[in-house]
Amino acid sequence: MPRRTATLLASTLMLIALLCAGVLIPVPYSEMSPGPTVNTLGDHGGEPVLQITGHKTYPTSGHLNMTTVRVTGPDYRMNLVEAVYGWLAHDNTVVPHRTLYPEGQTSEQADQENAEEFSQSQESAKVAAMKELKIPVATQTVVASVMKDKPADGKLHAGDVIKAVDGTAVKGRDDVAKLVTKHKPGQKVRFTVIPVKEAAAAEKKGKRPEGPGKEITVPTEKAQDGRAIVGIQAGTDHVFPFTIDIKLADIGGPSAGLMFALGIVDKLTPDDLTGGRFVAGTGTIDDQGKVGPIGGIAMKIVAARAKGAEYFLTPKDNCATAAKDTPEGLQLIKVETIDDAMKALAQIRKGDTSGLPGCGSANRS
Repeated sequence: MPRRTATLLASTLMLIALLCAGVLIPVPYSEMSPGPTVNTLGDHGGEPVLQITGHKTYPTSGHLNMTTVRVTGPDYRMNLVEAVYGWLAHDNTVVPHRTLYPEGQTSEQADQENAEEFSQSQESAKVAAMKELKIPVATQTVVASVMKDKPADGKLHAGDVIKAVDGTAVKGRDDVAKLVTKHKPGQKVRFTVIPVKEAAAAEKKGKRPEGPGKEITVPTEKAQDGRAIVGIQAGTDHVFPFTIDIKLADIGGPSAGLMFALGIVDKLTPDDLTGGRFVAGTGTIDDQGKVGPIGGIAMKIVAARAKGAEYFLTPKDNCATAAKDTPEGLQLIKVETIDDAMKALAQIRKGDTSGLPGCGSANRS
């Protein structure tokens, strides 16, 4: 065989071997890419995203879109070819696997964490919207979770309303731990609770559960730090004066909070918040209406602009990253609170956004 032919054959075989290795060898990376964006004022999957009953609602127009990031799952193992392609792709980001999924986290655990964060974001969005509208919201202390194989397991249940501990009225979740840790390990604690089923039935009617409650005695055990515990986590639940349901399947995480809150406000007020314009955004929100940063901002602004967004409500701490490569035709608007977002929407309705805080020189309108 001529030397030139042999060299060419060897090179070809080497290239094939490298390509096979690139496809077969997994690398410890995950990929993030632009995900779906959904109008909180519209429908998704054939039903309204925001469903409000028991209170007058008003027609809305335009868009208040929440945005998402699509990520590879915790069990997916990317190969070298996919990683290189992701690094070269303009709109995708390849990150170390552990950045998205802690060591040892299973797919089920990741899904559960995302679902819990999404549920909490909905709750906080409702509270923030009610406060923005000055609609009173009652609070109550509940059993947030029960640890398996601890003394409270099978006696107390997540969602039970805690009225008192040892006869002392509970005014907040911190009271529960203080009253329990007054005991010595091995002593019993007397909880006065309204069972979760009764509490849920009352909440559906927009009322706080009433009645003397049910007394349940739970023994304590010694924690690692020597305190007496029963194995529960207390939390705060809100009782809304009417029903607000957020119907959005297959979405997880906390980053839609701001847009859910704005959508609720829009549906409950006669003013058309967007003036018919296409506004998208992102950001966590707490009960006080403070907007927090999120991940994947670069991909979210790409997804929003591709869908037709003209304006993007951007958490302050995400502004620097978002401004590095803002899509043509999208104006970034920096927000720190729901009040900031409401002011921005008022200016958008008027058609004058020149005075609104942006995210840097990369803003384009």
